[in-house]
Amino acid sequence: MFLFSFLAATLLPGGSEVLLIGLVGKTPDYSLLLWFFASIGNTLGGMTNWWLGRYFLRFQGHRFFPISKEQLSRVQTWVSRYGMPILVLSWLPVVGDAICLAAGVAKLNGFATAFWIFIGKSLRYAVLVWGTSALVIS
Repeated sequence: MFLFSFLAATLLPGGSEVLLIGLVGKTPDYSLLLWFFASIGNTLGGMTNWWLGRYFLRFQGHRFFPISKEQLSRVQTWVSRYGMPILVLSWLPVVGDAICLAAGVAKLNGFATAFWIFIGKSLRYAVLVWGTSALVIS
């Protein structure tokens, strides 16, 4: 569950929700543990995107750098305008990866970034686990 959730949160395509729902449906006694590993794995995947955003800036002066100074400035302004709580939306498909990447580009604090990403991703998984558990119990 951890590895699948981690990979699903990186820029690689994939979804961990189906696996989580299936595992909770088959082993409801492990729901809390599954939620924990999915949340931690997905958060670390989001932090990988944050790190890529930070690392990406090292190549800013090079000709092959794909983001113009104006685009980079817009990303930093956007993240600064909405602040860290926007990272709660990091669970959203496609957009969530971009939000985490933008947080790195905007040089947001790593610990605070991890906190907000964890809040969003763990809440999403909590809803999935709760919904699946409710169906299994019925």
